[in-house]
Amino acid sequence: MKRIGIQEIARLASVSIGTVDRALHGRKEISEDTRKRILQIAREHKYRPNFAARALSVGKATIRIGLCLPREVHYFFDEVREGFLTEARRYRDLGVEVIYRPFERLGVGERETMAELVRGRPQALAICPGNPENLAPLINHAEERHTHVICVNTDAPGTGRSAVVSVDPVVSGHLAAELMTKLLGAKAVVAVITGSTITEDHRKKVQAFSESFTRFSPQSRILEVVQGHDDEDETFQKVYDLLGRHPHLGGLYVSTANCLPVCHAIGAASLRDKIKVIATDLFREMVPYFERGPILASIHQRPYLQGQVAVRLVVDHLVNDRPIPSAYFLTPHVVLQSNMHLFRELRQDGLPEG
Repeated sequence: MKRIGIQEIARLASVSIGTVDRALHGRKEISEDTRKRILQIAREHKYRPNFAARALSVGKATIRIGLCLPREVHYFFDEVREGFLTEARRYRDLGVEVIYRPFERLGVGERETMAELVRGRPQALAICPGNPENLAPLINHAEERHTHVICVNTDAPGTGRSAVVSVDPVVSGHLAAELMTKLLGAKAVVAVITGSTITEDHRKKVQAFSESFTRFSPQSRILEVVQGHDDEDETFQKVYDLLGRHPHLGGLYVSTANCLPVCHAIGAASLRDKIKVIATDLFREMVPYFERGPILASIHQRPYLQGQVAVRLVVDHLVNDRPIPSAYFLTPHVVLQSNMHLFRELRQDGLPEG
């Protein structure tokens, strides 16, 4: 069936163009019966708004995208936000506007912040669901109101969300395990430091690491999985206590960007030369720990690109009618001391890595 525009919808519904515009954009000045009739005609004829033309004609935002990210761990989420906002600025001529609402950290304050954004009825909403079960009713409600929910960095399985954009967490866990076994050899004793296992990204990385570590090195052991909830003080104390309980520990896999308190705890326990760390992501404060230990490698999640891709998927769908893929997984990159200067976080020009 041939696509039609607002004028044709108005003719078929025997109403004015203004009435069609009010129906399509959820305004109140028309009856519910008229609204339903107009929306039904629009659906039957596969109406798609011309956002570029509308932005030029009305001179204001026509695509509103909500962004709901944690403040902590800021080394990571600042990069996600910067990639998101930079990409959104490329589409200003289409009337793209970002409404940014941060919350404290994964699982803390996210429900209230997301609810505020959903009430504003944006066309799309990018979120980082720390507690997906808690957010599931909101995600489903947003999708029912035709707000596309894009999960960034971590998923909300079992919900009606439109897409997830993240590094592949399973591949990340496998990479970390393979590196750890090659670094420590047989009969290694290690532990995993994560955020929270109710967060899908954290859970999948821990699971993948555990499965691969025992496969690559059957005689090695994982002593504990420590949940620090991306809180620096909590993580420091738990890691310091861990090191005291297990003096023969050889390695730590830190599955989130919250590696600084782990390094501080290792230093406080005077174990910098004994503990080998596989970290996650990259930022300038990590450089001394690459150069002098204990970090030997890091699994980079490419946060800037995650933010960019989330915007591209939404705009491409709304403007070009391209379907939003249910999952867009990025390949994790391995950071070593010899190549860390190539990554955006350490580059002087601030450009993404090649």
